[in-house]
Amino acid sequence: MPRKVEVRISGSGGQGAVLASQILGRAAVYDGKNAVQTQSYGAEARGSIARGEVIISDARIGFPSVRKCDVFVAMNQESSDTFWRDIEKDGVLIVDADNISRIPKTKAKVYKVSATETARKTFGDKMYANMIMLGALTRITRIVSKKSVEKAIAEAVSTKTVKTNLKAYRKGLELG
Repeated sequence: MPRKVEVRISGSGGQGAVLASQILGRAAVYDGKNAVQTQSYGAEARGSIARGEVIISDARIGFPSVRKCDVFVAMNQESSDTFWRDIEKDGVLIVDADNISRIPKTKAKVYKVSATETARKTFGDKMYANMIMLGALTRITRIVSKKSVEKAIAEAVSTKTVKTNLKAYRKGLELG
């Protein structure tokens, strides 16, 4: 991967795209890199498009917003349809295969991950799909270390759900 990586994670409000991006940014810092994380979601939050963006760099970061995605994680069809044009030609597109039926024609490398259905079947709740996607992103891109992501997850989620979130993340590592 290049010295600077621009990542966008997007889905419906409530799918955990913003949380996943916050954890990714924190993990990058634990790995000794510079990172900036921003987020955006519709006024109604649940159901509207939500996105988290992270820029990870070995050098200083001059502009805090993602312009062109080196990595784009789409957790639902609307996000894919809205943002796929922002992917670099040699970028990476990771889609939740359970929620996206129309994958855009792109020169980016496309990975399909069954995150929502795996979360539902394995953990009894689709809310863990974001951690599965984060695991897949970690394995596919190697932009952060597994150890740093696990540390960031443990600090970002409630103590009641840490074990399940870590298991979901590790499941994503297997699927990526």
